[in-house]
Amino acid sequence: MDIPSYVTNTKLRAWVQEMVGLCKPERVHWCDGSQEEYDRLCEQMVVSGTFIRLNSALRPNSFLARSDPSDVARVEDRTFICSLSKTDAGPTNNWVHPKEMKETLRGLFDGCMRGRTMYVIPFSMGPLGSPIAHIGVELTDSPYVAVSMRIMTRMGRAVHDVLGERGDFVPCMHSVGAPLAPGQQDVAWPCNKERKYIVHFPEERAIWSYGSGYGGNALLGKKCFALRIASVLARDEGWLAEHMLIMGVENPQGEKTYVCAAFPSACGKTNFAMLIPPPAFQEEGWRVTTVGDDIAWIKPGPNGQLYAINPESGFFGVAPGTSEKSNPNAMASIHANTIFTNVALTDDGDVWWEGMTKTPPAHLIDWMGQDWTPASGRPAAHPNARFTAPISQCPVIDPAADDPQGVPVSAFIFGGRRSDTVPLVYQAFNWNYGVYAAATMGSEMTAAAAGKIGEVRRDPFAMLPFVGYHMADYFNHWLNFGRHLPNPPRSFCVNWFRRGAEGHFLWPGFGENMRILKWIVERARGRAVSIESPIGWMPRYEDLDWRGMEDFTREQFNELMSVDRDAWQRELLSHEELFVKLYDRLPKELLFIRELILSSLWRSPERWGLSPE
Repeated sequence: MDIPSYVTNTKLRAWVQEMVGLCKPERVHWCDGSQEEYDRLCEQMVVSGTFIRLNSALRPNSFLARSDPSDVARVEDRTFICSLSKTDAGPTNNWVHPKEMKETLRGLFDGCMRGRTMYVIPFSMGPLGSPIAHIGVELTDSPYVAVSMRIMTRMGRAVHDVLGERGDFVPCMHSVGAPLAPGQQDVAWPCNKERKYIVHFPEERAIWSYGSGYGGNALLGKKCFALRIASVLARDEGWLAEHMLIMGVENPQGEKTYVCAAFPSACGKTNFAMLIPPPAFQEEGWRVTTVGDDIAWIKPGPNGQLYAINPESGFFGVAPGTSEKSNPNAMASIHANTIFTNVALTDDGDVWWEGMTKTPPAHLIDWMGQDWTPASGRPAAHPNARFTAPISQCPVIDPAADDPQGVPVSAFIFGGRRSDTVPLVYQAFNWNYGVYAAATMGSEMTAAAAGKIGEVRRDPFAMLPFVGYHMADYFNHWLNFGRHLPNPPRSFCVNWFRRGAEGHFLWPGFGENMRILKWIVERARGRAVSIESPIGWMPRYEDLDWRGMEDFTREQFNELMSVDRDAWQRELLSHEELFVKLYDRLPKELLFIRELILSSLWRSPERWGLSPE
């Protein structure tokens, strides 16, 4: 094997040689991240049948991939945190002893790349050279992964310059688990239908993934590195690796405020990250910009201020439900240079998915390659169909999105999908109350496959599947982190999904969320008025800007903001289930905060509401 002369890192050279010996690929390709390499690999996949080139007039330089039906999403039941101690992984993660798992994986990886090319992918999570960024190297036998990693990370030869001879990196080992015998015909989407492992070794800072070619299982810079391994790095080094969007809010005076927000899936996270303010706000000069829609790495600066970067450089978004109405900025971001996976193909060579247009086309080829019409009785696109697009194509990309220093964070927003109980917005009394609210955050099930529809699933900090260690230790890390900040960001909770007695949404959401965001930003700046409720600080009707929405009455607002004592007592009881699960390491502050909230509810009216003026 020839190693390029510009690859000088001693650890990297030795590791690649060891893995080549184990996996036995036919050839090794060192990715340089160039456009020429990207185009060549895409063309190679068009020839092999992995990619369908889309109509270049409608969707320039874009492709459609169809995965195997057994390989369509993250596989949480096959995802493992292999810490040395089982208790360090905690009850919310799957655990196997690292020695046992290594034996299993070495058996699976022995010869797993026969007949295939091993791609060596150097990548930086975050701007090259940023003090908040970290470097990884992924070895994979999937060209789909290679081109996707070029979009999703800062990938290429320049990473070796930052790494140098002795720089550290996270080794990321991936194989689709489908070796080819001599003369064997390959398939369009190679994977291992029977065996999948997505494994993290926190003490080693290493990732091994086997059997899946899809998304978060195979693009190892994403959830595996940027959250599971990074959360361990963050705990040990004193920073935060979070499942959060980062957005900038600029007021008419040109003052920019950055906020981070955590929402579980199906709660409008990407839509919020690219929010378009109502016309009256736009005319006055309010602007919202996007730094990232999924992950935030947050470190304290020398002045005690928190700074955040988006470690990714692309969007890996869910396509179904994305439309010109729900998220025009996302639609503009995927106009070209995009890889679509498991969406439908139109007769004129473009893409379509449920929710993209009000009326579906008369005929499509669905995500499994079958003819489809509106009468087919099945979705044309898979519910987890995706687009992979460069973040640079987003029309509202923030000018500081690539700033190596990151952007200053003034507020954290937490929110789930709740039809009752949780008000539209409230501010936590202090950092510890904010940690409690985020730790007990829940969202109602939206699909029968995930559990009983309407049942509340606790998803602390929207990180339940993504924390690389014991969840209660993670809560404690947040509490400790706040103790070292002289002026920590303010914490807020939102709920866009509250319903009335007839079952209708009480709040229109989408761009109207700007009204809440404006109050949050002004609170973070120490300006906006609020009043104290049993659970936190709340705006009054007159504290929000209703221009363009004058028909939304005080009574409607009060219904959105009311706190039902019985409902909240039931809510606090349900928190107990999570706390019992984590009890051995649960920070005791959370138990006391729960008691304080319960106490304030007992001293409040049966249905606490904003006083009518």
